[in-house]
Amino acid sequence: MSLKTMFSDFKQLTKVGLSVSVVFTSITGYLLGAETIQTSVVLLLAIGGYLMVGASNAFNQVIEKDIDALMQRTKNRPLPSGRMSTTVALIIAAIFTIAGIAILYSINPKCALFGAISIFLYTSAYTPLKAVTPLAVFVGAIPGAIPFMLGWVAATGNFGIEAGFLFMIQFFWQFPHFWAIGWLQYEEYNKAGLHMLPMDKKDKGAVVQIIFYTCVMILMSVAPVLKVTGKLYIYPITAIIIFLLGCLMLFYAFKLYKSEQNTDARKLMLASVFYITIVPIIYVVDKFLH
Repeated sequence: MSLKTMFSDFKQLTKVGLSVSVVFTSITGYLLGAETIQTSVVLLLAIGGYLMVGASNAFNQVIEKDIDALMQRTKNRPLPSGRMSTTVALIIAAIFTIAGIAILYSINPKCALFGAISIFLYTSAYTPLKAVTPLAVFVGAIPGAIPFMLGWVAATGNFGIEAGFLFMIQFFWQFPHFWAIGWLQYEEYNKAGLHMLPMDKKDKGAVVQIIFYTCVMILMSVAPVLKVTGKLYIYPITAIIIFLLGCLMLFYAFKLYKSEQNTDARKLMLASVFYITIVPIIYVVDKFLH
């Protein structure tokens, strides 16, 4: 095996793209909470966050090796394709877990605690539950919502109402995002025995839930304008911009409700990625304008 293939497999096992987006969200959370920005903490948060997500993904792929082999999208991953042994993947996952939690602990103990909770829930609850019940998405939304909040906790050492709201924004965002993916991959997931849509059906009922959770997400995202979220406050103009971005997701959710077509589910999924990338940046820009 070439070094290039090994490196590519390592990137697939730890899902570098996803890890980078998590690190990005954590750093925006840090910038929101920090009185003064410490480069060393940003660096530790980035490395610790990457290791935390990498560990979760590696454990996930070890557990789902046989399921991944059944799906077109995942059958060429390092484990189902046989390019990497389960032992090697587990060693990588274990090293990433220990190093990630240790690095987050060096920022503060609460960061390490949330990092550990995230890895534990993702691997021990979310991953096995996917084959059992659609409620797996609710469980998976908890570790998925930790990054934004983790940044605030890294900056302040506190988990208060501000960190809670950052958590809620990302928590409710997960539902439209993952159900849009569940819609797109429905046949594949079904074949592999995974339950990734609410009520396990690709129908208007699933889209009604997508619309509902998108509305809750928008409410959570604009709530800081009401000065009910401690030190986390945004200007009215910022709230309007965020509201309009949320409406973009709602627009595609309603289109999906009408058409029930994969093309609209893809647009909704892309709009959700755009939302979770842009909103933290808008929050940070707003903070530095105060």
